[in-house]
Amino acid sequence: MPRGREPWTVLARRALPAMRAWRTQLHMEPELSLKEEKTREKILSALGELGIPYRTFDDFPGVVATIGTDRSGPVVALRADMDGLPVTEATGLPFASKFPGRMHACGHDVHMACLLGAAAILSKNPTGVAGPIRLLFQPAEEEGNLGGALPLIERGALEKPTVDYVVGQHVDPSLPLGTVGWRAGPLMAAADFFRITVRGRGGHAATPHQGPDAILIASEIVLGLQALVSRVRDPVDPAVVSVGSFHGGTRHNILPDEVVLEGTVRTLRPSTRDLMERSLKRRTRAIASSLGARVRIVYERGYPALQNHPAATRTVAEALSIELGRKNVVEVDHPLMGAEDFARYLERVPGTFLRLGVGVPDRPASLHSATFAPDERALVIGAATLAAAAEGLQRSPP
Repeated sequence: MPRGREPWTVLARRALPAMRAWRTQLHMEPELSLKEEKTREKILSALGELGIPYRTFDDFPGVVATIGTDRSGPVVALRADMDGLPVTEATGLPFASKFPGRMHACGHDVHMACLLGAAAILSKNPTGVAGPIRLLFQPAEEEGNLGGALPLIERGALEKPTVDYVVGQHVDPSLPLGTVGWRAGPLMAAADFFRITVRGRGGHAATPHQGPDAILIASEIVLGLQALVSRVRDPVDPAVVSVGSFHGGTRHNILPDEVVLEGTVRTLRPSTRDLMERSLKRRTRAIASSLGARVRIVYERGYPALQNHPAATRTVAEALSIELGRKNVVEVDHPLMGAEDFARYLERVPGTFLRLGVGVPDRPASLHSATFAPDERALVIGAATLAAAAEGLQRSPP
């Protein structure tokens, strides 16, 4: 810590009233992916109050801001996602969402408030900033396919000045409040989407021999796809194949002409991702052909696997251990099979993605739940984490 500067956690605690107000305003008016117009207005208002210059885009609701443009040290980008989810809130919070069917059920309101808090304390304490700090307020993380990271990158978010490192974080109810989790290497999975349309022959349910029966064949495909995980890929290499949607038929005694399956494939390694795509297509066609049906397969690649850069991650972990105490900075022991488009930044720039603990004893919590309500005390740790991570990467570049 530079001489003459108080710890980031102390500075963040002083900024808590402002962060609480920002979080409350953002939580009350959540917006879905690529529709974050009012959310952007709130962020711009806060940045204006802090005197931080920013850039916006006519065709995209993201915000890019920069602190300390006159400094020559490494450029560190800090990112927060902006979008809510199509969930009707049931938290009972006094600042609950005003809109049925829209909720910040994944903590993005907390992420934005933490980034604004970090911006506040970094901009007011220049002794902690050795180089420029880029602030990325990114829409559409929940969109799930293209996402908002890639469009923001394409609009120059990592340029002028060129970003050297990037840091993000996500609330995690599986970690205790007050802790931060880190992991070098793979942290989150690649997420791909598939749609399988099975074409059979419709008819009376009493004469299935006149088939092929699309429902039976689709069921065989669902079962057959599970063998990809158990018998095709290496058992020590994580993978998931899940069918989440099975649609076909209109009546109990009518066999439909068509059944549509939709699902997801999650992997951690590029080679396994390729293997699972090839195998899913081959297995599906083989099952359908053997039973006399035709299939159409749509397979779309979504977010890549999130790979934290080892050197940058360890530099950040050490900086956080000094700031928060070593016992509060925990190494995550295994990757998660959820996906995050923060991976798009890490494909281009070294950096790390952290887990911000929000777990409270005897208070069950789950991301994407209608009752998810992170404790506001996490705002202090989240803001201090981003500030300390930026300082660590600038003062001791890996």
